Amino acid sequence: MIVGLTGGIGSGKSTVAKMFSEFKKIAIYIADDEAKKLMNTSVEIKKQLVSEFGEKTYIEDKLNRPYLAAIVFKDKKKLTILNSIVHPVVNNHFQNFIKQNTDKDYILYENAILFENKNDFFCDKIITVTAPLEIRINRVVKRDNSTKEEVLNRIKNQCSETKKTLQSNYIIENITLTKTKEQVLKIHNYLTKGFA
Repeated sequence: MIVGLTGGIGSGKSTVAKMFSEFKKIAIYIADDEAKKLMNTSVEIKKQLVSEFGEKTYIEDKLNRPYLAAIVFKDKKKLTILNSIVHPVVNNHFQNFIKQNTDKDYILYENAILFENKNDFFCDKIITVTAPLEIRINRVVKRDNSTKEEVLNRIKNQCSETKKTLQSNYIIENITLTKTKEQVLKIHNYLTKGFA
């Protein structure tokens, strides 16, 4: 069983994924982390990114993230191009991950843009993590040293929280860690005991 885990920037998906990682017999795939690794290791991705965004995309063979982010978060077309280069490679990588983890109770597939990329298609169940907008903005400003405006630009590029929750089987409201942990345990029990 593939369980999608998504939510807008700053909602706390990584925190929730960490809580799930405490359970035995589940495998976790963090799409964003794998995409970052592949953007530095995949010859196919590198070639296409340099051709599309120029030589400055890599410095000493490492992805120049600030340079790329400055381009794609201001221009939806450029973001679409970036996604069309990176996501097919990440999806293949994920399919291999599924094959290697057939013995697990379920695979948790954390993907910030699960719906935007139509990757919800892979999932048997979907969990969306939510939090009030102000809390999300503050978390990201603190975490990434971003400005409020930069965070809002990134939020604009993501599908609305309402749209995500309407298409989900479970919603986790991530405001306090204790309450979030209780919700995670409840969902895990549903998924493993066949109530899902």
